[in-house]
Amino acid sequence: MLARSKRSWAARRLAQPTGGVISSGNYRRAGVDIDAGNRLVEAIRPLAAGTKRPGAAAGLGGFAAAFDLRAAGFTDPMLFATTDGVGTKLKIAIAAGQHDSIGIDLVAMCVNDLVVHGAEPLVFLDYFGTGRLDLAVGRAVVAGIAAGCRIAGCALIGGETAELPGLYTAGDYDLAGFAIGAAERDGVLPRGDVAPGDVVLGLASSGVHSNGFSLVRRIVDDGGFALAGPAPFAPQCTLAEALLTPTRIYVPACLTALRHGGVKALAHITGGGLIENPPRVLPPGTRAKLDLSDLPVPAVFGWLARAGGVPEPEMLRVFNCGVGMLAVVAEADAAAVMRNFADAGERVYRLGRIEAAVGAPSVQVDGLRL
Repeated sequence: MLARSKRSWAARRLAQPTGGVISSGNYRRAGVDIDAGNRLVEAIRPLAAGTKRPGAAAGLGGFAAAFDLRAAGFTDPMLFATTDGVGTKLKIAIAAGQHDSIGIDLVAMCVNDLVVHGAEPLVFLDYFGTGRLDLAVGRAVVAGIAAGCRIAGCALIGGETAELPGLYTAGDYDLAGFAIGAAERDGVLPRGDVAPGDVVLGLASSGVHSNGFSLVRRIVDDGGFALAGPAPFAPQCTLAEALLTPTRIYVPACLTALRHGGVKALAHITGGGLIENPPRVLPPGTRAKLDLSDLPVPAVFGWLARAGGVPEPEMLRVFNCGVGMLAVVAEADAAAVMRNFADAGERVYRLGRIEAAVGAPSVQVDGLRL
């Protein structure tokens, strides 16, 4: 049986038993340090407190956390839940010893999936599994998670820390995130009126985000590129720094656009890239025809294509290629929605239209310039 310390820091009993501390020397020698877990809980407590929002119960310490939807301003809400990780991008962070932004990626991958349904992210929980708990690494990771929660406007209400010697090798860890959001029933996306003639807008990505890193790592390894050396496509920073650019969190801008009206559907461009994600929010008998010729594609994608010999169809299916979120709007609303996104801090581009088609929803992408 694997030695395991299951520490839910939302459900943490911090008081020591009467009569002093019970020795855990045998468990520590087996590879699990309960005291280190206690210290991590105390270190991250103020980080969680900094993400408090209306509706979230104050403090940590129960076996579960509560959220009051009425206090958050909802009257007839639908709940939405997501879970995700950051994949093998973690291997880059671990190899480079840079752990401060990977938590932002974790939050982004979950909350961006929530907002495409019109849902406001409310609460977030994380799972952190490691072979041997390193307090500095754990705190840096959770600090990134808290930073992502503040951007998304959701409360970090709990999490799980598991020390699993024998399952993870020295220095390795894994992350999973869990987010819950809500939308008023009449505001759920996608709307039922997505139709031919609608315009497709694209929000710029910050880079690779958190998909396709098994391919990224193979290209780095096969090409003999050093993570600590200058990035071939951005020599002002190291390759590790460039690849670890956090996934952009689109929640504030999308919620702003939704409040102003006009958005019929949103699609998060995550695993499956620009080929597999747009059809998920389109009705049968339609396709999205996209032209990327005016899109300034981040240099990292051209480098990946050239260094890895990756053909364009595969690039479009694996990576976001510069577009992290799509929005479908009526032609009459396009200019206003673009302004709303731009005013909220996003770089927004008009990428194409919805067309009539036969059969299941699909996408056609032209004009990619790598």
